[in-house]
Amino acid sequence: MNENEVKQDLLDRRYMRMAFIWAENSYCKRRKVGSLLVKDKMIISDGYNGTPSGFENICEDEDNVTKPYVLHAEANAITKVARSNNSSNGATLYVTSSPCIECAKLIIQAGISRVVYSDAYRLSDGVELLKRAKIELVSVETN
Repeated sequence: MNENEVKQDLLDRRYMRMAFIWAENSYCKRRKVGSLLVKDKMIISDGYNGTPSGFENICEDEDNVTKPYVLHAEANAITKVARSNNSSNGATLYVTSSPCIECAKLIIQAGISRVVYSDAYRLSDGVELLKRAKIELVSVETN
């Protein structure tokens, strides 16, 4: 690795640790996911999985199945930046779990150029779609 790659790797690991801390805000019991949207070394948005604003903070039904209207961390970060004066075009999305297909579509449409994730989601179709869109994908292990 050259010096710039080493610096980027250090930044990726730091932002990923922050995304894991942000995931702690989730009320979901089955899985807590956090995300940060970073552009020019500034966090421009953040998100974690949960119900839409104004809904009860209960993500699972009585059978412990995730409710269909629960938003993923990436969707929360992307929609949050859409309501701000910031642009996600060219940004990096840090997310604790690799994106699903629905979030991958939002990532592509939001102009995000890079996705850094830690854990693999149970389905890989989102990652495959991001590869097809030529979005840089980086898998980072955290300690």
